[in-house]
Amino acid sequence: MPAPSGWVESTDENAPVPANSWRMPPRILSRVVFRFGLVIFLATSVCTFAAWKWAAVPPSEPYSEVEFNTDIRPLLAAKCFACHGPGVSQRKSELRLDTKEGLLGGAGKAGAVIPGKPDESELFRRISADSAGERMPPTGAGTQLSKSQRILVRRWIEQGAKWREHWAFCSIGRPTPPLVQIHPTLKNEIDCFILRSLDERGLKPSPEADPITLLRRLRFDLTGLPPSIEEVDAFVADHSDASYEKTVDRLLASPQFGERMATWWLDLVRYAESVGYNGDQPISVFPFRDYVIQSFNENKPFDQFTLEQLAGDLLPGGTAEQKIASGYNRLGMMTSEADVQRPEYLAKYIAERVRNLGGTWLGVTLGCCECHDHKYDPFRSKDFYSLEAFFADIQERGAYIDAASNGDWGPKLEFPTPAQQAERARLEREIAAARASLAKPVPNRVVQASGEKKGEGHDPSKAIQEILTLAPDMRTDTQRADLDEYVRSCSPSEPARRKLAELQCQLSDLRAHIPSTLVTVSVPPRTIRLLPRGNWQDDTGPVMVPAFPEALPHSRPHEGRLTRVDLARWVASRENPLTARVFANRVWKLFFGAGLARNLDDHGTQGDAPSHSELLDWLAGQFIDSGWNVKHVIKVIVMSGTYRQSSEPNDSLRERDPDNRWLARQGRFRLDAEMVRDNALSIAGLLVDKVGGPSVKPYQPSGFWAYLNFPTREWRTSAGHGRYRRSIYTHWQRQYLHPALLTFDAPTREECIAQRPRSNTPLQSLVLMNDPEFVEAAIVFAEHIIEHRVASTADRLDWAFRRALSRPPRVAEAAVLTALLDSQLAEYRRNLGAADEMLVVAGRAIPSGLEHAELASWASVSRAILNVHETITRY
Repeated sequence: MPAPSGWVESTDENAPVPANSWRMPPRILSRVVFRFGLVIFLATSVCTFAAWKWAAVPPSEPYSEVEFNTDIRPLLAAKCFACHGPGVSQRKSELRLDTKEGLLGGAGKAGAVIPGKPDESELFRRISADSAGERMPPTGAGTQLSKSQRILVRRWIEQGAKWREHWAFCSIGRPTPPLVQIHPTLKNEIDCFILRSLDERGLKPSPEADPITLLRRLRFDLTGLPPSIEEVDAFVADHSDASYEKTVDRLLASPQFGERMATWWLDLVRYAESVGYNGDQPISVFPFRDYVIQSFNENKPFDQFTLEQLAGDLLPGGTAEQKIASGYNRLGMMTSEADVQRPEYLAKYIAERVRNLGGTWLGVTLGCCECHDHKYDPFRSKDFYSLEAFFADIQERGAYIDAASNGDWGPKLEFPTPAQQAERARLEREIAAARASLAKPVPNRVVQASGEKKGEGHDPSKAIQEILTLAPDMRTDTQRADLDEYVRSCSPSEPARRKLAELQCQLSDLRAHIPSTLVTVSVPPRTIRLLPRGNWQDDTGPVMVPAFPEALPHSRPHEGRLTRVDLARWVASRENPLTARVFANRVWKLFFGAGLARNLDDHGTQGDAPSHSELLDWLAGQFIDSGWNVKHVIKVIVMSGTYRQSSEPNDSLRERDPDNRWLARQGRFRLDAEMVRDNALSIAGLLVDKVGGPSVKPYQPSGFWAYLNFPTREWRTSAGHGRYRRSIYTHWQRQYLHPALLTFDAPTREECIAQRPRSNTPLQSLVLMNDPEFVEAAIVFAEHIIEHRVASTADRLDWAFRRALSRPPRVAEAAVLTALLDSQLAEYRRNLGAADEMLVVAGRAIPSGLEHAELASWASVSRAILNVHETITRY
């Protein structure tokens, strides 16, 4: 083998080299190593510089597609839309990154992105620029993109820069459920979408929950109440395939279903029984609550439900029920403060209606547009005030000045009982007769006498004195009438006048006790102007007429001025892409603890994209195609295998999907405030199951309303069974909400609430342990435990656990509670006074025939059971 040029043959006979091998001389070897090292150094330096120059952006991975709506649009919305979004006044350089034309170009104009060419795209060049003067967003904005975000943008451009409209504004289609392999959790189309997404992420669904958990889940989700022992036993014993569906149908048909759903809806429409402003005076609107409960129980189509609330007063031949529904428009806050500016509060009232429309049905933050064009969504100020114009025909006053004295908060509908109706008719007849008697002309001699006695009683005004100076035949008819009225006012002892005053007092008192509700009355619409920056004092803006938001699809139904009827029909229509999606997403949250799009308040670009967008569209399409059938959509959800999964997380799911975005298990969460209280009353056997009617006032700390003025008031606990009614019937005072409900995160309902927070605070434990309602529930629960026809502690504990948690106690639980019982029994038998003091804390008489020490001891045990985390948690 010939030696390479520059190499020499080895002469070392002892060197361990194979035959025909060659060695490099040391001098040449050092040169090669140096040159090779220099090349490596230069190459590394160039690569390092390039990496620094381009923020280490690698080429995209061909198997990982960047999705515009999920990955790119939220990034642009958060970082760029403030200056390059929908808002005209805030827009810089006339560049829009919220539209396809602005981003990708169109109509002969280049865009900020050239698909497939990130290095030639102005957008990528600016977000990666070295110079602070060129880099976007500007350094001072505090919204610079991170390295990983720049990588994401580059990959999206490399992959073709595919564009999609914002998911919530796209028309609602009907995606075909994907084909998936047969799986035990595959029950309906919902599971096809979920199983595919789990498979794509290498996750597996959880097994079905045990029968007891399933029944408790269904009971809380569909009625807001726990199951009975008998109900649990029957469900567990029935192993037929139809058992689950029969249970679902039975619960959907129960009257408690409407109460459970109404609690959710009343948060959205800001239902409360006080006006909120100033003195927070009470108002009567409970028939509206009854309407909502009845509508859900009757499964009223959601489009009709929407129409009746927004425009029930405008429907031809409108029924009393539809007029009650129109009270939705009157649920906003009002004031009776005397010195407020009428135009200011009229502006407040009508603007709140637009915000509530956006929050309740559309799921977008329209309130931003009261002062300026929306910075992130395609809504403008003129859209806001065009929507205001729909509500311009509602009869109302800026300040209800006389409201504190006679409760006149505008138009209302009364609902007298037959007895009240007969009594009112009688009083009205007698009042009319008394007035007719008093209206008879006064003889001249009486007029003369009154003139002679003008210094006595009621002094005559200057006008009356002038009339008295005239000869009777010289007085006009008006002057004679004024003089007659004056003379009658000078005679309070006159029998007819005394009788009239008495009858009017009786009628006023009767009307105060007649049930009524605020309703909407339509009047000629007032002028609505676009208020620059929302300034109610600036009337230079253009006059606005009713119109739908320009960015959302719509078709004008007819010529002439649009009405609230047209608004309602557009809101709940297939062409409006928002309402059905918003409803489906929020209903999903009720049954999983979180929506497919997590932010229930905002379905705009600042909100969260749905984890399963096709599933959400499929549900929305199902909702519309079913005739806006609420119970149908709910049944589809709860019949799915996804809903029936266990909520028990394993280590893998905790690590790979800690927030349960991909739904490989069910959710678990604390019960809502109303359910926490209703659950305790139900377990104790105290809950009254009457549906509908006026609000009640359960226990509340003494003096809680001490600072409630104009006028001053005191909370008066309802007598009898009224205080044991479901929490949905608790009087809802905006400024002073019932403390137990407030502690468990119930809202004051000053505005639309789409999602309550779920906090975990020490105050909640104090409510469960010490609130008189919960103490009384524990005592009554203890009575039932003792009266249960078994003598042993073990059997009583078994019954108590099955009553409260639908299962027997575990060994450790029974041991702890038995020790608690024994220690409490020993203590109370040493101190009987302490037992009596504990048993009368709720003002309930101690039942006869029971040992006080034993009852107090079991009450301690039942209090512990009612405080178990599992008792107030939906699994």
